[in-house]
Amino acid sequence: MKTKDEIQKEALDAIADNKKAGVEISMGVGKTLMGLKHMIKNYTDYCRFLVVAPKLSIFDSWKDDAEKFGLSHLLDHIDFTTYRSLTKQDTDYDVVYLDECHSLKKSHIPWLNAYEKKSGRILGLTGTYPEKKWTEKGKMCNHFCPKVYEYHTDDAVDDQILNDYRIFVHKLSLNGNPTIEKIRKDGGIWKNSEVKEYNYWTQRLHRATTPKSEQIARIQRMKTLQKFPSKEDYARKLLNRQTDKTIIFANTQAQADTLCEHSVHSKNKQSKQNLIDFKAGLFNRLSAVEQLSEGVNVPKLKVGIIMHAYANNRKASQKIGRLLRLNPEDVATIHILCYVNSVDKDWVTSALSHLDQTKIKWIWPDEI
Repeated sequence: MKTKDEIQKEALDAIADNKKAGVEISMGVGKTLMGLKHMIKNYTDYCRFLVVAPKLSIFDSWKDDAEKFGLSHLLDHIDFTTYRSLTKQDTDYDVVYLDECHSLKKSHIPWLNAYEKKSGRILGLTGTYPEKKWTEKGKMCNHFCPKVYEYHTDDAVDDQILNDYRIFVHKLSLNGNPTIEKIRKDGGIWKNSEVKEYNYWTQRLHRATTPKSEQIARIQRMKTLQKFPSKEDYARKLLNRQTDKTIIFANTQAQADTLCEHSVHSKNKQSKQNLIDFKAGLFNRLSAVEQLSEGVNVPKLKVGIIMHAYANNRKASQKIGRLLRLNPEDVATIHILCYVNSVDKDWVTSALSHLDQTKIKWIWPDEI
């Protein structure tokens, strides 16, 4: 079995003197510490480093690890910025660290090209490197931080760095009864079923004649699936059965506030305090939307409920990764809710395709 130090050393050896490199390391292995160790290798009295991340909260992990491992002197040489603000930075850095490098977008290309011309170095760090090289994110990562090392979630479980897990996919059916209230143009109210609502947007998608109309129909169908009341009702019942420390990833801010007394999302002013109190064990249930998907660690979680799995193993991995930082002898339980009579089933199957399939069980509601 490998230790965290051995894995980090392997990654650093693979990076070596490459001007551009990307590392895909499972959450919980020490991606941030490895980045700091890379800084040590490139340290001089006058060095400048830039750390780029999707959210400001991620920078706390860099600062905490620097202080924890006796590397706080590096902080005087590090500038922090978000991907949104990257183009506002100057390019006078020795190394740029792209934390969660899958967040790169086309709008970053001019800045990165200008930086490359100055012979600067780029290191991309992520737990989920883009699989599809032909996509925008795939092209960006392969050009600016080509992958030189990878170490996945199941590798970390086998090495007992992360705890083991089990995933239950709950097979739900769209409701055929008229439960969704709709407002007519004249202000009157009528009710539609989840089945008819889903079929309507699926037909709109199939009839789309332009890329834009196809995209609109696809997004609208996804948003419609996310808001169906039957899944929210089931999630509430499942949540109420949990006795261990549990987090539920809701689809919308309204759902998050409805499902739990304490929630974390961009419009909740109590989010930061709720997260602190949840970590401290003052309560055992927390709802979140996307803010806990990247760069935030919550210790001693045992149960996670995911209401929607995108056809994207990055988002699934990040949410599942919140659960895999227990003691080695513990087993994390992840529940994923899925409408099996819809495209939802394809999304869940794709999102979980990179994980050990022997640890995944598809169940009907009456089997729990």
